Amino acid sequence: MNIITILGLLAGSLTTISFMPQVIKTWTSKSAKDISLGMFITFCLGVLLWIVYGIIVKDLPVIATNLATLILSSIILWLKLKYDH
Repeated sequence: MNIITILGLLAGSLTTISFMPQVIKTWTSKSAKDISLGMFITFCLGVLLWIVYGIIVKDLPVIATNLATLILSSIILWLKLKYDH
């Protein structure tokens, strides 16, 4: 693995990990009232397109980190739908 791939994986990992506090806070408080549904739907679709792009150009850091980001942001989206009645 070259330094550029490692740099991409590190950068993507840090931006992905940034979603963990929101997942934990939303899960434990059972409240998602301050989370924008429109923003998270748009964000999840954008991340999905990044994954498709990464697959097309065969870029492991783009695929792996955006897949992890999609999982975490989808959890937040699911919690938003679950807790907002």
